[in-house]
Amino acid sequence: MELLITGSTGFVGRNLLLHLRRHPRWSRILLPVRNPEKLRAQLEDEGIADERMVITSVRGDFWELPRDAAPDVVIHAAGLLFGRRREDYFQTNVEGTLRLVAQLPRTARVIVLSSLAAGGPTPKRAVARTSDHDNRPVSFYGASKLAMERELRNRLGRRLMILRPPMVLGPRDSATVPLFQMAKGAVRIKPGFAAKHYSWIDVDDLCRAILAVLSTDWDRTGQYGPFYLGSEDTITDSELISTAAEVIGARGFTLSVPQVAVRLASLLIDAVPSWRASAPSLGRDRVREILPDRWVCDETPFSQHFGWKPSKKLRQTLAATADWLRQQGKI
Repeated sequence: MELLITGSTGFVGRNLLLHLRRHPRWSRILLPVRNPEKLRAQLEDEGIADERMVITSVRGDFWELPRDAAPDVVIHAAGLLFGRRREDYFQTNVEGTLRLVAQLPRTARVIVLSSLAAGGPTPKRAVARTSDHDNRPVSFYGASKLAMERELRNRLGRRLMILRPPMVLGPRDSATVPLFQMAKGAVRIKPGFAAKHYSWIDVDDLCRAILAVLSTDWDRTGQYGPFYLGSEDTITDSELISTAAEVIGARGFTLSVPQVAVRLASLLIDAVPSWRASAPSLGRDRVREILPDRWVCDETPFSQHFGWKPSKKLRQTLAATADWLRQQGKI
């Protein structure tokens, strides 16, 4: 059995490789990446020496796969998370994905990591977003993920499994550096005065969910998603900030600021390249996702169909994340 994974140098993909090295089912694991040297360095850093893993170089979003590539299953974890323009998101997340799919065997099954952002915030008067709710993305990122899902469904039909995780946290995620840097300060900024509620998932729990799908013939179940994933515990924005401070031993207080101030800050961050690089999640498009007060989704349908249960708690996850960031000299 041959497996192909995109995004293996990224946060989720890198953690997924750690899980897959313990699974002998796959005789060959293809890893197409833009920067092969980066991936080789990461595998060496993780102590992974697996002859089944074949690294290939790709150019941009064109996904030029080896001629002998014949994957039985594809895990598509690559995508653009932080961009400035709608065109940037759609070029990578939609057009790039379609170029990849065009090169796959007609029998290949595809697991695509989409996002809660494709569905949008929890609808008013609902406790949690479910697959029965209309999709209403509020960002270009979310709209591109939704468009990707629809295009893939048209092309792949029952060979496609769509997973929609919410906020993903855990080790090997450099995007959480701004969170811990803010947690270190005497004053920590919270957007808006009302509490914001979020679903979230530990990266190891997400990887186990993907493995649960891999071990199931989803054609027989008749369930193809989109499935929402998440921890059983929802969190507030204040809890996220205070827990990050707690695990690094920081003290301070949280100051709520008007959301209009966050919008203005996002304009400045988008205008200065160095600021965009250090705080990509505060760019103008992603701030559109900060403004709604509820991003809670219902993970129980996935749990029921695939026998998966999230196990990690927020403090445990953030402590492990902080430890990894310290080892990398990032905080």
